[in-house]
Amino acid sequence: MTGTTETRPDGAAQDTQEETARAISPRSGARLSVVQALYEMDISGKGVLDALAEFEAFWIGQEVDGILHPKAETAFFRDLLRGTVEEQRAIDQKLDQALAQGWPLRRIEIVLRAIMRAGAYELMFRPDVPAPAAISEYVDVAHSFYTADEPGLVNAVLDRVARDVRPGEMSAPKGGGKVPGKPGSGKPPAKKA
Repeated sequence: MTGTTETRPDGAAQDTQEETARAISPRSGARLSVVQALYEMDISGKGVLDALAEFEAFWIGQEVDGILHPKAETAFFRDLLRGTVEEQRAIDQKLDQALAQGWPLRRIEIVLRAIMRAGAYELMFRPDVPAPAAISEYVDVAHSFYTADEPGLVNAVLDRVARDVRPGEMSAPKGGGKVPGKPGSGKPPAKKA
């Protein structure tokens, strides 16, 4: 989805890539596009309107540099991008509280920071999306970019945010409390939104 594919003479790699892009729901595609747009805005200094126009015209559902980007629910994409930028101060404060002491959000790598910001926006300002589903979606987005521990970090941080802003939606960890060093342990599997 976001990585490169090996080119094979029989075209099988291209077919697999197209099937993967089509299999992604429009809401999942919107989340992935928002993370990419937030990254682009961070490194280029573009504003929200420029990013919206660029992504809607040239990225969403398009093939770019041999990579087919999934389609996205446009209204959802717009709300997530605008909302994440407009509410960034509140989001960043909440993420700083959820991160380990000594690791403020500004020290987190740009793509990972974009994933956490978009996920926190949904948790804080989109009560129509169930918290476990939002967390699961952004863990999936993290898997699109990372193969190491980063998706687990996204899960732990967004779980902490959700327990703070939507405590009624999050079940208590098994064993009566949080396990030190393992935030979010005991959380039931999330449903997809």
